[in-house]
Amino acid sequence: MENTKTIDSVCTYCGVGCDIAADVKDNKIVRIFAHKDGVVSQGKLCVKGKYGFDFVDSKERLRIPRIKKSFLEKNPSIKEAIASSLVEFDDVWYESDLDAATTAAAMKLKEIQAKYGRKSVASIGGARTSCESVYLFQKFTRHTLNSPHVDNCARVCHSPSLKGMRTTIGEGAATNPYNDIYNCEFMIVIGSNTTEAHPIIANRIVEVAQKHDNMAVFDVREIKLHKFAKYKAIIPYEANLLVLNMLAYVIISEELYDESFVAERTKGFAEFREKIINDPFANPKYFEQVEGYEYLSKMIPKIAREYALKKSMIFWGLGITEHIDGSYAVMAITHLALMTGNIGKAGAGLMPLRGQNNVQGACDMGMLPYYDPDYQVPKEVGLMTPELVDEMLEGRLKAVINVGEDLTHIHPNLNKIDRALQNLELIMVQELFVTDITAKADIIVGVKSAYEKTGVYINAMRRLHLSQPLVESDLPDDWEVLQMLDNKMGGESAYKNSNEIWDEVRKVAYHRFSGASYVRLERHRKRGLQWPVHTEDTPILHQLDFRTDDGLGEFHYHQYKLRGMVQEIVEKRLSGYYLTTGRTIAMYNNAAQTKQTLSLVDRYDEDILLVCEEDMADFTSERVILKTVHGETKPLKIRFTDKVAPKTLFVTFHYADSKINSLFGDERDELILTAAFKSVKVEVVNL
Repeated sequence: MENTKTIDSVCTYCGVGCDIAADVKDNKIVRIFAHKDGVVSQGKLCVKGKYGFDFVDSKERLRIPRIKKSFLEKNPSIKEAIASSLVEFDDVWYESDLDAATTAAAMKLKEIQAKYGRKSVASIGGARTSCESVYLFQKFTRHTLNSPHVDNCARVCHSPSLKGMRTTIGEGAATNPYNDIYNCEFMIVIGSNTTEAHPIIANRIVEVAQKHDNMAVFDVREIKLHKFAKYKAIIPYEANLLVLNMLAYVIISEELYDESFVAERTKGFAEFREKIINDPFANPKYFEQVEGYEYLSKMIPKIAREYALKKSMIFWGLGITEHIDGSYAVMAITHLALMTGNIGKAGAGLMPLRGQNNVQGACDMGMLPYYDPDYQVPKEVGLMTPELVDEMLEGRLKAVINVGEDLTHIHPNLNKIDRALQNLELIMVQELFVTDITAKADIIVGVKSAYEKTGVYINAMRRLHLSQPLVESDLPDDWEVLQMLDNKMGGESAYKNSNEIWDEVRKVAYHRFSGASYVRLERHRKRGLQWPVHTEDTPILHQLDFRTDDGLGEFHYHQYKLRGMVQEIVEKRLSGYYLTTGRTIAMYNNAAQTKQTLSLVDRYDEDILLVCEEDMADFTSERVILKTVHGETKPLKIRFTDKVAPKTLFVTFHYADSKINSLFGDERDELILTAAFKSVKVEVVNL
């Protein structure tokens, strides 16, 4: 096409982190595709990556800062200070300029901290912006505001993976590159609907499974990946730790573990072995008394044998982490790798499948209350998001700065959060669109999208990609807004561009990024570089030592606690319905970007409730409301299927007005407070 430029960058959606290329004409994206030699994409993109770019030019983009009228009425001195910039927008909002918006925010932040103390402010978000912006976000909060309270959306997804893996092997990230899938002899996928949530990784998994018939898939419902599996395991709700400990039990009782690897590279195995052999829940025969799931008593040993005796990889997603024992389940996964030596080599390792396009990077940059950049110990540990909500309710937290995280959509116990937010005196949000949280904000600033800026993004396999703008925009980058705010709060940030911020990251987080200069990242734009990057990058971790203090992998056994669905089945009192949640391929998380593309909305224009055909008699209307003690959904459209088990339900969570997360309370991971989104008992109300 005449006057068309092709520009290479990185996809804005999931943690797969596909390399993309865009044809751009007259500052407008014409199409997005992937080069055949793209190391991550392999020349293929999912429907979101390929078609989901209309949001860039959407008329719904937030392009001019807004300040809520009611906020200024409560703060007359702020209104007076910025009065000349205010322009009527509607009954609720004024429009303003960036200088006035950041002035208003700074004035209010100073007032709040003077009145309530330095810890009365918190910063949340950053997993959908660049590493440079996230780094400055946590630095501004910790150093200029002097508040330890920083967190990001890993809290509702893979924080248990970080906790479980760091406890056992000292590092909370994927051990191998995606292409090692081609080198493995056996695969276990558990709690991941990979074809929907991470389709470009699923392409590799399916290709290998079709060729070698070497995959086991565990899930609470039948998913597309089961079609390609040698072992099709449907398990009861909240049974992950039960199943994983059973796999370990078989490997130990049948002496399938790698004795030399265990002796040379691990510690604590003898105690672990003793505990598991004497755990009544660890023997797969336990499933003989779980009606409807008896076949697992014979299938689990078969899977354990193949995993132990072959070069194997394990993949998992939120179906593992979003439970009250999510961190313990991740430890159980790493135990399997440590026992069998399936780690630290090509074709054998651990692959947590991350969600947002830069959630790995947000954690690496220190956007966590208990880690500085590079996972160093901070001078002061802050509170996690659920704890911050409690602080709001108690009146101790009074301001939240939010960058690209829809707090009132993706978090649990929405009614509680709504009550908590009413106690805040300032909510400032940086976003692309009006979302559920922006409606509750006092100040909104529209910012550049990933397709309009330069920055580093880190995908689920630790691979750094340097994005570059596909189109030009006069909107500010997130870090530019934060720098203005920093300066008005007494900070000294004076970065001229994102490269200067990244060079500081390379010094502060040198263990992982010292050698990852913009120059090198530009040169390897299609390949990327896997951290740690020094002279060269590191595709495979743990080849010689684990990243623990003494270099040894550690066993930390945790017994499964009988509860929920398994307990009801065993005690012959199963009743009601258990619900789980998940994605569909066409939509992305809160759908703020994907619902701006008509072709994607046509595929999936509302959240759908999947119901077992055998339970049809209980569903007498076209739509139903789901209820728990915590709240209820809007009426949900029903689709009957044979892909979910009786007395179980599945629903997507992409549309905020569905209020799916109203159903969940404070049930959460015991160690790291990630919400138990994957299992809740619900009441069904026919309309």
